Amino acid sequence: MSDIAHQRRQRLIGIALMCGAVALFAVLDTTAKYLNTQMDAMQITWARYTSAFVLTLIVSNPLTHTDLLRTKSLKLQIARSILLVASSALNFLALRWLQLDEALSIIFTFPFIVAIASGPLLGEWIGWRRWSAILFGFGGVLLITRPGFGGMHPAAALSLAATVCYGFYAVITRIVSRVDSNQTSLFYANAIGALVMLPVIPFVWQAPANWAIALLMIAIGVLGSLGHFFLIAGHRLAPASVLSPFVYTQLIWVVILGYLVFDHVPTGWTMAGAAMVIASGLYLLYRERRLGRATTSEAIIE
Repeated sequence: MSDIAHQRRQRLIGIALMCGAVALFAVLDTTAKYLNTQMDAMQITWARYTSAFVLTLIVSNPLTHTDLLRTKSLKLQIARSILLVASSALNFLALRWLQLDEALSIIFTFPFIVAIASGPLLGEWIGWRRWSAILFGFGGVLLITRPGFGGMHPAAALSLAATVCYGFYAVITRIVSRVDSNQTSLFYANAIGALVMLPVIPFVWQAPANWAIALLMIAIGVLGSLGHFFLIAGHRLAPASVLSPFVYTQLIWVVILGYLVFDHVPTGWTMAGAAMVIASGLYLLYRERRLGRATTSEAIIE
């Protein structure tokens, strides 16, 4: 096999892994929304990180693989992990009221936060073209939420707050990735997430109604860990600039799952706004590629 054919095959496998990762994240969000009918969102968040952390201990065993624990930026690892768990908790809470496609369309605006925050944090200041793309994408968010017009539930504000947390998490992840491996970052995200949520549990704990619910609580951590494993494997085979556009295939999955599980049909406003958000996100990606900077798809952890 020629080098070009081998590279093409590697990229196709990487794209398949990326699509598989976002499909798993869509199933994770669907499971979290269903669990919202059974328990508090904080308990769901605890289950998400605790089950993922236990899985990491079983599979990776940091006691024998001590490299997993070594970080050159502990403070940043703690900061990004807290931002991530806050984003997850806010998103899970928003899903109590929002449709999957509505919440995800808002979350897709996180590249705007990344672009804005990259100036003061990374020294990567944005020009008028990317500002225009951000404003266009924000117009898409207004179409989705339609504030003041009896549009979306006020819980959309929770999704926006989750997006801000996620955007700053993504910027810090970009900084941390310069000195720590993806596996180390994933370990700290799960470990710190489980630790942060532990004190909350006594105040919100509700015993699972049956074994099926208990298994779903375990499943959300497995889905997150497996999805991120696919993400890491995909980035080993293909550049982030190639993989990033396929993040948006997650919207297809949440529309399908939202209809099958909850009988939700996206509104025309949501789809039009999502199209604007995705178009502006793809333009920001295009500008990133032209400037030769890293994209944010490596930062995706649900």
